[in-house]
Amino acid sequence: MASSVISSTAAVAARASPAQASMVAPFTGLKSTSGLPVARKSNDITSVASNGGRVQCIQVWPTQGKKKFETLSYLPDLTREQLASEIDYLIRSKWIPCVEFELEHGFVYRENHRSPGYYDGRYWTMWKLPMYGCTDSAQVLLEVDEAVRAHPDAFVRIIGFDNVRQVQCISFIAYKPPGY
Repeated sequence: MASSVISSTAAVAARASPAQASMVAPFTGLKSTSGLPVARKSNDITSVASNGGRVQCIQVWPTQGKKKFETLSYLPDLTREQLASEIDYLIRSKWIPCVEFELEHGFVYRENHRSPGYYDGRYWTMWKLPMYGCTDSAQVLLEVDEAVRAHPDAFVRIIGFDNVRQVQCISFIAYKPPGY
């Protein structure tokens, strides 16, 4: 059996063309880096990248006494113009806007289970069906106003669904009842 393998290999080598016989196999070993420039790293804190100005950070608003709700909840409440801007971003991203409300808590909490990753209060009631085909933030804001008139003591949020990936991509509070 071994002699037949050796003889068939020798036959293939004998049939190789003169061009194939003179070819050199490509180099596959380690290459020298001596010709490349050397980057020297310093532990000097003054060499940290800077935009040329003084760094400005936004303070968590407020630092105590407020529940954290959704995306952007660490910021001050959004103005009407800021809400419209966020909704415009949602629509430009080709996400489907939807208005939801919650009458009791408005934030995640633990009541029924204590295991890691489980929270109550994640699912809210849809105000109406998702706004398929919506092209203007004013349409969404009118729905928010209608939801607030119907439930003035409810939390109202706007979410954006990606119908291609079938996921919720953005969620933020549009209205909080007085006292929150």
